[in-house]
Amino acid sequence: MTQDEAKALVGKRAAQMVENGMAVGLGTGSTSRMFIQALGARVQNEGLKIRCVASSDASTELGRSLGMEVVTLNELPELDLYIDGADEVAPGLALIKGGGAALLREKIVASAAKQFVVVVDSTKIVPHLGKFPLPVEVIKMALPLVERRLADLGLNPKLRMLKDGSGPLLTDEHNYILDCHCGVIEDPEVTAAEIRSIVGVVEHGLFLGMASLALVAGDDGVQELHS
Repeated sequence: MTQDEAKALVGKRAAQMVENGMAVGLGTGSTSRMFIQALGARVQNEGLKIRCVASSDASTELGRSLGMEVVTLNELPELDLYIDGADEVAPGLALIKGGGAALLREKIVASAAKQFVVVVDSTKIVPHLGKFPLPVEVIKMALPLVERRLADLGLNPKLRMLKDGSGPLLTDEHNYILDCHCGVIEDPEVTAAEIRSIVGVVEHGLFLGMASLALVAGDDGVQELHS
């Protein structure tokens, strides 16, 4: 099974968790896109009635293009279910997220949901967090300060650039992303607290104690991991 096939499989499985009348959070990234497409097919083919809040402008546009009602948290402040991918999943469902630069909105939407379900392919399952760079969203003015403080913590931050190299990437909230090349994160709770204590940090990509279930697609189909 290719990685794309695994993402499509787990996205379809996650879409089956959605019930009529639910308030649903739509994640961001390649696996979340597969979920949104599968959910859109249910809306179109089964007449599924749901309301959604998306964690990025891209997911908002995709959901609406598939016939979903996508609104803001002001209109729908509590969600039944949030489905999103992750860059790494460690034991206890500790996550690194933010490879798609939507970590702030993703964490907000996840916090508004009664249940957060992670959808990944098996390559994202790791024994320890940290091989994938840890994103930190930073206010523009604070970039030099935050970069220096993260370096002092030994987190080796690098400013994320646009793919064409023309300049720094900007999030939907018009902030910068510093990707921290940490190596193994021995104590994610401590690292999260250290990062959040830095003035100018908006959010970080450690999602700890938030997800209750992971759906993991691999050659043996979709497996469930519980927190």
